[in-house]
Amino acid sequence: MLLYTQNNSKFAYSLEENEFKDSNLDKDFNGKNNYALLGVPFDSTSTYKVGSRYGPLVIREASHNFERYNLTFDKNLDLPFYDLGDVEIVPGNLIKTCCNIESTVKKLKDHNLTPIFLGGEHSITYPILKAINAEDVTVIHFDAHMDMIDRYMGEKYSHATVMRRVYDLNPLEIIQIGIRSCSREEKIFVDKKNIKYYSSKDVYSDIKKIIETIDGIDSKIYVSIDIDVLDPSFAPNSGNPMPGGIDPFQMEILISKIAEKEILGLDLVEVASNQLGDVTAINAAKIIYDFLCLKS
Repeated sequence: MLLYTQNNSKFAYSLEENEFKDSNLDKDFNGKNNYALLGVPFDSTSTYKVGSRYGPLVIREASHNFERYNLTFDKNLDLPFYDLGDVEIVPGNLIKTCCNIESTVKKLKDHNLTPIFLGGEHSITYPILKAINAEDVTVIHFDAHMDMIDRYMGEKYSHATVMRRVYDLNPLEIIQIGIRSCSREEKIFVDKKNIKYYSSKDVYSDIKKIIETIDGIDSKIYVSIDIDVLDPSFAPNSGNPMPGGIDPFQMEILISKIAEKEILGLDLVEVASNQLGDVTAINAAKIIYDFLCLKS
């Protein structure tokens, strides 16, 4: 191989492909806490701004902007993780794409690999959690929107209904953070079902309360991050930007607390940009980078 080269189509500091041998998966990874990163370039149910199909590409490119050493957390990114490329999607067909995602996650589980998914639109969270089996899992959902409506424009399966479909999987608990937009129907539903949510104002006014909630979680956790949880000044190119969001410093604090827990998987979705060096992609890559550093 050539020396002093890098592949910007892979997330920075991921192990080389020749270090990942499918025939030795059981031997290499059984009982270890290794991570597998995959992209899902799918945005066929997007309802405002399209382009999140380019999210995996621009997030990976942006990751090469960061040093291996993370000054904030005083850690090197030494965690062994593999960027396995993109899940094969079927443009325009959510059902077939979800089947491919679900099958992929089950394969990763068989080999004790923890998935980190780069979207793509938010609908991808549902098949991931379906494959993981969410019944004993606390789902932490970062988003500007509740995504709890039962049907959106007549559609049951959509990026706008994804957390309602996750609720149907009967997780132990859903905790929503950064919420600042919903329909009246969604507000009535979450209140009736005692679904815990914190608005972006709550993050600014009493982040300690949210930290206490995270500290009190005893179960395994799945984390779903819609990049529009950040204010549009930090993430202008999301699928549905909404003013009044949280900032990257607050996200750092919350991710650092979540990373102390046992994580079954994570997704980061709705980066809708096709421009290299886009600020949305850089902030998205920073969240994944921070998480991996914290787990190192």
